[in-house]
Amino acid sequence: MAFEVIMPKAGIDMTEGQIVKWLKQEGDTVTEGEIILEIMTDKTSMEIEAEASGVLLKILRHAGDMVPVTEVIAYIGQPGESLETLSDEEVPAPKPVAEKEPLASVSDDEYHVAVIGGGPAGYFAAIRAAQLGAKVAIIEKRWYGGTCLNVGCIPTKTYLKNAEIIEAIEMGAARGINFASTKYSIDMNQVVKFKDGVVKRLTMGVEALLKSNGVDVFRGVAKINKNKDVVVDGNRIIKADKIILAGGSKVSRINIPGIDNPRILSSDELLSLKEVPETLTVIGGGVIGVEMALAMHAIGSKVTIVEMMDRIVPAIDSEASKVLADTLKKKGIKILNSVSIVGIEEAKNKLQVKLANGEVIESDKALLSIGRVPDLEGVGEIEFETERGKIKVDSFMETSVKGIYAPGDVNGIKMLAHVAFRMGEVAAENAVKGNHREVKLASAPSVVYTIPEVAMVGLTEEQAREKYDVRVGRFDFAANGRAMASGDNLGFVKVIADAKYGEILGVHIVGPTAAEMINQAAALMELEITVDEVVKVIYGHPTYSEALYEAFADVLGESIHIPKKKS
Repeated sequence: MAFEVIMPKAGIDMTEGQIVKWLKQEGDTVTEGEIILEIMTDKTSMEIEAEASGVLLKILRHAGDMVPVTEVIAYIGQPGESLETLSDEEVPAPKPVAEKEPLASVSDDEYHVAVIGGGPAGYFAAIRAAQLGAKVAIIEKRWYGGTCLNVGCIPTKTYLKNAEIIEAIEMGAARGINFASTKYSIDMNQVVKFKDGVVKRLTMGVEALLKSNGVDVFRGVAKINKNKDVVVDGNRIIKADKIILAGGSKVSRINIPGIDNPRILSSDELLSLKEVPETLTVIGGGVIGVEMALAMHAIGSKVTIVEMMDRIVPAIDSEASKVLADTLKKKGIKILNSVSIVGIEEAKNKLQVKLANGEVIESDKALLSIGRVPDLEGVGEIEFETERGKIKVDSFMETSVKGIYAPGDVNGIKMLAHVAFRMGEVAAENAVKGNHREVKLASAPSVVYTIPEVAMVGLTEEQAREKYDVRVGRFDFAANGRAMASGDNLGFVKVIADAKYGEILGVHIVGPTAAEMINQAAALMELEITVDEVVKVIYGHPTYSEALYEAFADVLGESIHIPKKKS
């Protein structure tokens, strides 16, 4: 049966494309997914993959031809076939749709899928597998919802909201809002109580979602034995056809003298303090470090950040890092870059943090925030292929041991909750239906929830310039009407694009609602929309998002609200 190859519609406005060259000739064998030709549109070039396996029976349109979208340009068939031997009904033939095969039944005490870990990757995987008709068990040793929900993303945001409220009170006078007094005090018991209440409602919600989807929920430490069974608390055996190991991550430690002092806390412990430390040293200026530094500064701590790299949050755009650092310093947070810690001692009821440059920082408490490492407790007796303590997986999320998948932080690819969601979803679909769906992370955004917020997706400007000829567009919130009216106009939007085709390579935002706007940028990148197409969209006015539009327009030199640049 012949399968038609058509000129694809590769853009919203695309009406035709030009064939650049065929990489296969008539009579050649092709495999589904193999690149068979190159085309060019008015905005970009593309490689076209075969959507079926077989033999390239006939090429209808050749190199140099301009072809309308959806027109048939070739046929793929089976060995021995020719277009002449096929009936009219068989040419062209649509790609057959595979019928959904029912899952094999399992006994009452067995499962199609067992999931170890109830964090973002784990509970997403469990629910998705259940949606696909699988009988699913999930085992969690501590909290459903994982680190993010219980001691990470969610609780830190409750603290950072406090910082926003305090800043809003302090800026009220400048806007003509006069309070009888702007003095305030912090009730840490109530702060912690509110945070715990939010966490409890969400964790209960996760368990309710699991149960509503028919997932059997267990508590205990789960490990995989040599028979590829899941053993809970050393005695209960759960048998399953497939296993999804989503053990998450734990706080990373560093080997320096004094690091085990009880005054040195993880973010888990800091978020439960009932008394605000007068002084706090933050060891590590990454995302967790700067977020907690800002949160603790807002409620009364005098904070010093110590970072080994030459700038805080080094993974983000260098300009964004500088704006963030300058802002934190203006708020009163001290930042020490390019310096390491050689030892920690306790003297006179204070921590003495000794730096390699001879300086000593004195504080009541210290926060250890140098990152997280995979939690491999669930590995048990199985030997996986690993790399620097991370379980290696393929694009299907399957490990070196067939039938066992490892989505989320345990594979260390991109340790973000929303990435874990997608990895868990993909792992579940592949575990239930066979490996067919791959994880693609090029459009996964990252966010730093500081004031101002910082967000990015794609490549930094430095990374892009190493691979591409780029054009950069930028727009400052200082020229955005909504930001000016709100008194929240610090920061900018930067867009990095390929100079030749207008492909969006990266977007970086520092400023109000950056965490929300970056999702819009991520969607544009995932849909492979070019800069030329973005500027055809009408944005609402006045909105913060107009800054994103203006930055895209600036890539083309078409921003209306940027003064004309001197040639």
